[in-house]
Amino acid sequence: MRATMFHNLLDMKFVALQVKWLNKHLSKLWPFIAQAATLVVKESVEPLLDDYRPPGIKSLKFSRFFLGNVPPKIEGIRIQNLQPGQIIMDIDFRWGGDPSIILAVDSIFASLPIQLKDLQVFTVVRTIFQLSEEVPCISTVVVALLAEPKPKIQYTLKAVGGSLTAIPGLSDMIDDTVNSIVTDMLQWPHRIVVPLGVNVDTSEMELKPQGRLAVTVVKATCLVNMEMIGKSDPYVVLYIRPMLKVKTKVVDHNLNPEWNETFHLIVEDKETQEVIFEIYDEDTLQQDKKMGVAKLAVNSLEPAESPTDITLNVLQSLDSLKVKDNKGRGTLHLKVLYHPLTREEQMEAMELEKKAMEEKKRLKEAGLIGSTMDALGGAASLVGSGVVGGVGLVGSGIGAGVGLVGSGIGAVGSGLGKAGHFMGRTVTGSFSMPRKRDRLQQVTSRSHSQIIT
Repeated sequence: MRATMFHNLLDMKFVALQVKWLNKHLSKLWPFIAQAATLVVKESVEPLLDDYRPPGIKSLKFSRFFLGNVPPKIEGIRIQNLQPGQIIMDIDFRWGGDPSIILAVDSIFASLPIQLKDLQVFTVVRTIFQLSEEVPCISTVVVALLAEPKPKIQYTLKAVGGSLTAIPGLSDMIDDTVNSIVTDMLQWPHRIVVPLGVNVDTSEMELKPQGRLAVTVVKATCLVNMEMIGKSDPYVVLYIRPMLKVKTKVVDHNLNPEWNETFHLIVEDKETQEVIFEIYDEDTLQQDKKMGVAKLAVNSLEPAESPTDITLNVLQSLDSLKVKDNKGRGTLHLKVLYHPLTREEQMEAMELEKKAMEEKKRLKEAGLIGSTMDALGGAASLVGSGVVGGVGLVGSGIGAGVGLVGSGIGAVGSGLGKAGHFMGRTVTGSFSMPRKRDRLQQVTSRSHSQIIT
């Protein structure tokens, strides 16, 4: 017993020395790291801002980006797994930096430079080293932010030469964009995979889909009215990955709407991921108002032969800091079925996700959607109707294939020496564009028939 305690004490002192040594050298190297990271971030993150920008924002770019002179601080290191061929470390990371970051925001209302100030980052970084017999003895490094405790990225926004009120809802839009990029690109199970060498096989380290969820959005009851005159026109946006959102049809003038629409979502990590349900009130003149939100933990589901009836309470926000009251906002009624994927189904889902992302980019370039984050729904979605041997892109109840919504294999990052693979992407929007709806339906229907042939 005493020997065990002694060894644990030695381990703690050794880790403390490691942390002190790392922080000392990080401080010395930070001016060079900050300069190099500035170039990498502008090259790799700026395209993501365009992909993840919310509806209502026409352009979102950096007009200035510098990480500043204050280095981050490592507060602790824990070895989570030490086994032949692999080391897993969790690093407590804190950064209260002094960066100079200005975003050039071009919206449908105004163009405005926005400064990010008082940046604070608190997170746990999971780092996986895949070992090799060849120098440098590490073949691959995997980096991700742990979902628990949830990464905290805090900042204040200041309009340069203007007022934030010039663009209604701008603060929430930027918050949603930042959260979507972090959740969809960096938060576990998504990760950055960096091969350290030539012709390194990273397939075992990359994220692969684990299962499929068939989610039927049945109805909602007792929703809170958002209109001064008349009743709200609700619809539901649902997703596991923000970049691959889907949505139900709109039910006009009804606080107890029925949808009965089925979507297929891909699960990448059953133990950590959740399905998010956002209920909006469609508004043809301004940004759609959020009526409430609910979530469903995937680890609460087990494989079954028939769907499970689930009722969720609709909340004002999933962020407790943004909850202004504890009033009920209605209930959401679902039917959910979980199916673990076979290896063959995994490969099919990964391939079809690539096609889904390409199609969304094509729709964006054609001007039919404002952003690749826009949720697709109904006939305007990439419907799962038996494409490629019964594996659909996004299930809508037409064919029980593998719904391609979030398999985790995203685009290749251009930063990190062109070597880092960004595993996963996401963001969707709630800005109504009713005049494009019919055109979008026609184009996606044509493109879908082309994929079938």
